[in-house]
Amino acid sequence: MIDTKHRNTALLVAGCFFMENLDGTIVSTAAPRMGEALGVAPAAIGLVVTAYLVTLAVLIPLSGWLTARFGARRVFLGAIAVFTLASLACAASTGLGVLVAMRVLQGAGGAMMVPVGRLMVVSGAEKPDIPRLVSYVVWPALAAPVIAPLAGGLITTYASWRWMFLINLPLGALAFAVAWRLVDAAPAGTAPPRLDRWGVVLTSTGLGALTWTAHLLSGNGTAWPPALAAGGLTVLLLAAAARHLLRTAQPLLDLRLLKVATFRAAVSGGTLFWIVVSAVPFLLPLLFQEVFGWSAVASGAVVLFVFVGNIAIKPATNRLLGRFGFRPLLVAAASGVGATTVLCAFLTAATPLALVVVLTVVSGAARSLGLTCYQVIAFADVPQERMREANTLQSTAQQAAAGLGIAAATLALRAGGPIGDRLPGHAGPATAYGVAFCLLALVCLGALAGALLLHPTAGDAVRRPAPRTGKRREPERA
Repeated sequence: MIDTKHRNTALLVAGCFFMENLDGTIVSTAAPRMGEALGVAPAAIGLVVTAYLVTLAVLIPLSGWLTARFGARRVFLGAIAVFTLASLACAASTGLGVLVAMRVLQGAGGAMMVPVGRLMVVSGAEKPDIPRLVSYVVWPALAAPVIAPLAGGLITTYASWRWMFLINLPLGALAFAVAWRLVDAAPAGTAPPRLDRWGVVLTSTGLGALTWTAHLLSGNGTAWPPALAAGGLTVLLLAAAARHLLRTAQPLLDLRLLKVATFRAAVSGGTLFWIVVSAVPFLLPLLFQEVFGWSAVASGAVVLFVFVGNIAIKPATNRLLGRFGFRPLLVAAASGVGATTVLCAFLTAATPLALVVVLTVVSGAARSLGLTCYQVIAFADVPQERMREANTLQSTAQQAAAGLGIAAATLALRAGGPIGDRLPGHAGPATAYGVAFCLLALVCLGALAGALLLHPTAGDAVRRPAPRTGKRREPERA
């Protein structure tokens, strides 16, 4: 059974995860109002989002080493304090330059806050307890992108954009107070490994270039030469980083963990799944507002039903895992997300609202089931002494996928226009969106293929009840 302190730690990290994810998505909704208040074009506000995402991508790989060097308690408390104070500074900003700088500082806090918190949750936990602990942590990652359109619409309609950052102050203060009492200092252990400086340089610049490329591709009126140059630089940096990390004794990110089949499936399939999960809540409000003519509040309210599906499936997730195992559930989740994404392509302004709501609820249930399974199976066969390295690598991959989600949605939408013009029949305003949803569903097929390739008993080490054979299966390796 999970002790109360371990459960409360998971709930604390869930709250921090919600703050971080909400701040990464809510600003996009307020771009016109923020641009007007700061005296810049709405498109320039994209820098506010990108600065935050780039900082997360660059600094998350350092979270594992900092935890080993300074201890989880100090890093976690410091991260909450930095994130909260930076939120106050964002709200007080009077110019775009200051706001971007404060978002970088806020991203630095977020980059340490969630990965270190999740490490505290899974480190030392019994394998069969991991599914329930991780389920506490996962829901904010599902909720924030869905709540953001409605929250952003309400705040920008009825209040100032500054409240998007001010709401973090009471949440951050409460999280710091709870963490101060709840999180104990770790006992002294072995000396931390030397910092892999070349790994920091290559990995951080590569991930930063990847996020910047995504920003260039998702902006209006993309200048293709700079985007292609940034993409080429990204490939070179990440290839050099992978080569270095595989040849170094104590790398910043331990890519050798990908030899564990269940962890490899969580990183590869989970990345593709996460891209689609991030892209669909971004496209749906645009479809509702630009094609159907709905208000920002109305479209946000309908998309909120995705969260209803998230919550509805949560109580049954662990029982389903115990009954069916990971492979069938991941196949069902990938199929469900892919099918509902395709069905979004056929929505029109005349579609009954009840059908739209049912579709979003089913989509929410499938995405919740899939992300929970991917987060849990990642740690199924990883030895306890390598949890820190596994957590850092998975957090890095997850952040990269979240940053690529909006770029994937934007590229799919842009490709939807030319492709739609070549399809039979009349191409209307909704055609580009329909093609975009179908293209995203193809990405989900990659996650489905990875799930089908899993061994039927994959992840049994973290399931309750234990495998019926009574024989512990050795981790699969390449």
